[in-house]
Amino acid sequence: MGVPTSVSAPREGGMSLSLEHVSFGYSEIPVLSDISLRLQKGDFLGVLGPNGSGKSTLLKLLAGVLRPQSGTIHLHDAPLPSLTRRAIARVIAYVPQESNWIFPFTVREVVSMGRVPFVPGMGYGSLEDEAIVENSMRQVDIVPLADKPVTAISGGERQRTLLARALAQSPEILLLDEPNAHLDLTHQAGIFEILRRQNEERAVTVVCVSHDLNLAALFCRSLALLSRTSEKGSSGNSIVAAGPVNDVFKSSILETVFATPLTIDRHPLAGVPRVTLSPLRPNRGPSTLGQNSPHEDH
Repeated sequence: MGVPTSVSAPREGGMSLSLEHVSFGYSEIPVLSDISLRLQKGDFLGVLGPNGSGKSTLLKLLAGVLRPQSGTIHLHDAPLPSLTRRAIARVIAYVPQESNWIFPFTVREVVSMGRVPFVPGMGYGSLEDEAIVENSMRQVDIVPLADKPVTAISGGERQRTLLARALAQSPEILLLDEPNAHLDLTHQAGIFEILRRQNEERAVTVVCVSHDLNLAALFCRSLALLSRTSEKGSSGNSIVAAGPVNDVFKSSILETVFATPLTIDRHPLAGVPRVTLSPLRPNRGPSTLGQNSPHEDH
């Protein structure tokens, strides 16, 4: 997408993070092509798209974990690759989909890692740092797990631990890759409420990758939809739609991107667009999945 996309109207304080004509691939496999995106301070952006559309890769580029093969990424007008990891971590907190823990750090120790960018040298955290850690655990409801090894808790509890670590960084920008993965309904809603409070009360810029279209519609102010385009000569995925939820949640757009018939109506309470999967065939009784058809070849 050659033209830079601003996902919301400019806000006081100016742009916080931007990509200009960014492309990236793994080895010889293109993943993202000519991505331009401008994030303003206090945005709440949902990144959507089918599997393999480059959502996680885009988040890693924004976090500085990956470097673009072409194009530029700027954080507060400074080229992101020019900044140290400590400088980036004082501004951006990144919550990946999963983390593989080998050592049995306690939950409190993992959350405390969020304060490392603010501790000089190899020193220890202050009483203020400890208070921030405790408050971060309290926000995501993991205080009872504080002394448990992170290797001995569930996937959902680990996900909340990673979010608490990110909150402990007191970030200006919060990047999250499927933060509701492995979570039950109660904690899914709770996590997004935490993100909303961070966004509204502290003007934290939130960028959230999600496969849950309806959850994104409920909480995100704007959306960026990734997909492979059919434009001649294009390679990799691009932003095919961006802007307010009402502009992106259109049947003509979503059905093309997800190659699935959908119904879009309005949420009865929130009033935002709601997506329902249209059945490919009516349900006529118990599933016959796995049973051989009389005409099936063997």
